[in-house]
Amino acid sequence: MGYPRASFYRHHRTTAKPASAPIPQALRFQPSALTDDERGQILHELSRDEYANLSVGQVFYRAWDAGCYIASRSSWYRVAADHGLVGDRRRKSQSRSRPERKEKPELVANTPGQVWSWDITKLSTPVRGVYWHLYVIVDVYSRYVVAWELHTYEDGRIATTMIETASKKYGRPDYLHSDNGAAMVSKPVSRLSSLLGIELSFSRPSVSNDNPYSEALFKTCKYVLEFPERFDDFSDAHAYCVWFFAMYNTEHRHSGIGYHTPVNVHFRRTSAVTAQRRRLLDQAYRRHPDRYGQRPRPPRLPGRAHINQPIKQPTELSQTS
Repeated sequence: MGYPRASFYRHHRTTAKPASAPIPQALRFQPSALTDDERGQILHELSRDEYANLSVGQVFYRAWDAGCYIASRSSWYRVAADHGLVGDRRRKSQSRSRPERKEKPELVANTPGQVWSWDITKLSTPVRGVYWHLYVIVDVYSRYVVAWELHTYEDGRIATTMIETASKKYGRPDYLHSDNGAAMVSKPVSRLSSLLGIELSFSRPSVSNDNPYSEALFKTCKYVLEFPERFDDFSDAHAYCVWFFAMYNTEHRHSGIGYHTPVNVHFRRTSAVTAQRRRLLDQAYRRHPDRYGQRPRPPRLPGRAHINQPIKQPTELSQTS
């Protein structure tokens, strides 16, 4: 016939009805999604005046501790992101050359009062190149600021007085960690530590990870919205430090300690807060169990805090024939 069989079948086969485009995941009905009222409650909490300068995570835990649990922290962030209420305020750090390597410090704190970390940071003045020096000691386990002082210069004798006063008030630590600044390695600090029975520990040069607790504290201090580019005078800088360290110790919910405040962790007052968080979580779970893959639990306190977690040595195995 001169008509190829393949052409016959191709010309006479019925064309399947094109399938409709699938509904995008974002547009599908989600039975576990937040209701408009719940989203509105989250936006209301985020918009409160007392929370205006706080991150979404800080608002979430403060509202939770105040008896308001609406949804998970990630849900709060999604709602905030949908309304442009989140942003990245990190600044770029300048790289520096690294000198010769030294021994890596390894410290472990299982309870408050075992390891303190201290450092000095500079606060800008109206005069270019002139700074005020902020001395701070923080407990590694609880993140509680045990002492701070603001001075016009850096000196080991000032640090000695601060360390001695904090030791009398809170008890001396086993270890006092710092970087290799002039005040840190000064003879007055060395003599005092020997007298009090405190072992000194030092970071490796140009390795900020060796002193993470002080570095993180200074970043928090300088990245809150109230922190100015420069302070008008010494009293202005001192007033800011008074406000910040009171807020940090008693109100700031720290991610490294289960979003508790440092004062509650340092003085072992977290049980009541955890119990209230668990009660509100249980209520939320009973209302919407379909929103959770498993029964939610409040954040836990860390078992220990460390500076460069010690590496466990492998156990030597005896050879057998």
